[in-house]
Amino acid sequence: MMRAAVLVEPGRFEIEDRPIPKPGRGEALIKIARVGICGTDLHIFNGHYASDKLPLIPGHEFTGTIAAVGSDVVGLNVGSNAVVDMNIGCGHCYWCRRNEILNCPDMQQMGITMDGAFAEYMVVPARLVIPAPDDVPFDVLALTEPLACVVRAARKAQITFGQSVLVIGAGPIGNLHVQLLRTIGAAPIIVADISSDRVDMAVECGADIGVSDPAQLKQAVLDATDGRGVDVVIESVGHPGLYRTALSLIRKGGHLAAFGLTGPEEVLDLPILNTILQENSLKGSVAGMGQDMHDALTMLVHGRIQTEPFTSANYILDDIQLAFDTYPDRPADIKTQIVLAG
Repeated sequence: MMRAAVLVEPGRFEIEDRPIPKPGRGEALIKIARVGICGTDLHIFNGHYASDKLPLIPGHEFTGTIAAVGSDVVGLNVGSNAVVDMNIGCGHCYWCRRNEILNCPDMQQMGITMDGAFAEYMVVPARLVIPAPDDVPFDVLALTEPLACVVRAARKAQITFGQSVLVIGAGPIGNLHVQLLRTIGAAPIIVADISSDRVDMAVECGADIGVSDPAQLKQAVLDATDGRGVDVVIESVGHPGLYRTALSLIRKGGHLAAFGLTGPEEVLDLPILNTILQENSLKGSVAGMGQDMHDALTMLVHGRIQTEPFTSANYILDDIQLAFDTYPDRPADIKTQIVLAG
């Protein structure tokens, strides 16, 4: 038997004993070691997302050890550490062939549309398991999935060296955006958040300019870009008003990277004529998948990301309710992880 944290209704977890699943053909059994709490998990916890899937075992930012494999599985060794791509597509449709798994008609996501990793064991498709070095700590490996989301966003926005970028939001994902932009060579990197502590942390992690007063943001952007506006704005909060702010701060010919999730009913008013005449662009991105996961893992293995700010807040599975209940009161904890093993 194993223990699992089941979200039985919005705001309430129950720890249940369940049989340890057995891997079937083409599957692998992962002994879970660490699981990060994602903003999506908080939306699910608060009843704002995937409520029709409850009761559910959430959790998709995870790492662990390969405990067993089913038949017809090659290339995976029992006992090896691994991370897992949480996005499951059919593997053969138009969108899957283009690594656009979220658009697959049969797409499933671990911990969102099906049971996830807030459990001691989990069976996953073996083709989505990525072996990881044994000498990289589990708390670092658990950052692979969120970093992959950021990798994909930068890839979709085609950000390159010397481009000015504003990141709106200095939470865990906003911080990772800043760090990845630094490795790409974007400059200057501006970060904005109403939390001065998180802004300061983002500056320590690589931002050139930090702004915590919304009234000062526009002038800070203009001062840093010779009055043009930034090449790219990444909205990483998910607030319609901030999307409008983002549009007002890109330069002519600039790009808005839509990343922060809003409610399904929210609409952004787009100035069509200006968008056409100024050749502005917008592209959405939210989840890393396929090669994004491999690239993110490689960056973590080779120390391209400062991980210390993300690994200090840890809770055991028995305290998962406390971890979620207190999350809004712990803004200094840039990332919270649930520890199950290792």
